[in-house]
Amino acid sequence: MAKEDSPSASKDLQELQRKLSLLIESVQNNSKKKRKISRKIYPWVVAFMKSPVGQYLDRHPFAALTLLVFVVMSAVPVGFFLLLVVLTSLAAFVGVMLLEGLVISVGGIALFCVLCVLGFVSLSVSGTIIVSYVAMSSLINYWFSPRGPRADHLLSSRNRPLTQNPSDDASRP
Repeated sequence: MAKEDSPSASKDLQELQRKLSLLIESVQNNSKKKRKISRKIYPWVVAFMKSPVGQYLDRHPFAALTLLVFVVMSAVPVGFFLLLVVLTSLAAFVGVMLLEGLVISVGGIALFCVLCVLGFVSLSVSGTIIVSYVAMSSLINYWFSPRGPRADHLLSSRNRPLTQNPSDDASRP
């Protein structure tokens, strides 16, 4: 009964692998179509991608991911800092000019510290995402490969004779 399930399972795995590769091709083709659409709708995206920074980020996806995580994570502290600047500017019109400079200086130093920490955290998160991606893709390739790494070991052990040749014993000292 186990021998009957083995070819069926192998066929199922091959069918799953074929569907997965078709899905990957579909995603890649859709991303190429979206690039054409984005050129029509967002000309500033095209201008950015032609710049040296855009070309560098296009060639280095880890740096692009790190920059994206940093920008997303730093949006809230920068927003709070800008709110602080606006509120202290309003207070300056009331007559607290000295307090404004002090609060903006302290706020700027605090923002600098928070952005340094967020830069480290975004680098760590990006590294974790990349390591997870590599590990998961390796596991998926291992699970859905037509022949696993153990198959070669099993084949080589089957081809080896279990007993020694008697003629080999005569050659031994």
